[in-house]
Amino acid sequence: MERSSHAQRALALLHKQGFLRTRDLDTIGAPRVVLTRLSTSGQLERVGRGLYRLPGNPMSEKEDLATIAVKVPKAVFCLLTALQFHELTTQLPRQVWIAMPRGSHTPRIEHPPIKMVQMAGDAYALGIDEHERDGARLRIYSAAKTVADCFKHRNQIGLDVAIEALKAAWKTRKASADDLWRHAKVCRVANVMRPYLEAVSHE
Repeated sequence: MERSSHAQRALALLHKQGFLRTRDLDTIGAPRVVLTRLSTSGQLERVGRGLYRLPGNPMSEKEDLATIAVKVPKAVFCLLTALQFHELTTQLPRQVWIAMPRGSHTPRIEHPPIKMVQMAGDAYALGIDEHERDGARLRIYSAAKTVADCFKHRNQIGLDVAIEALKAAWKTRKASADDLWRHAKVCRVANVMRPYLEAVSHE
């Protein structure tokens, strides 16, 4: 009976959250062997180390982001991944790009492959939008912050990608001149971005 109640509480939490982490069992007082039993019986599906979801649960194309968001709460999706989320690029990144506080170690995740950049102070903390996807809270930099980040990290992703993103953000009005300029200053790329921002604002 006790075994059954542990499983019921675990499944109830799973339905509520969309995902179930190994450490979540501690909050409901259930032993971790419950996960093994539920997986063996087909009531759970393992999607990564210490991470489970309902089997056959329809997931969106943001499943990889949801997986990372659950496992790495401090991660903020940035650069190419944020550009793709905001539909500001034609690039198809092979890795999921995340920003972490300076001094962080690269998270150990089996899948999907990730690319981490370290940021400090306001460059990490400002411009974070939150979106709910697949039962997870995704932290993603805003369009304006992402454009500024692209200019900051242009040696990694390419200046052409940064310019494309700026033009797309301006054309679709996903970023205002004020927001772009504010984040350019935070990211210390105001001088680099100025001529491109002036060019698009006069088109």
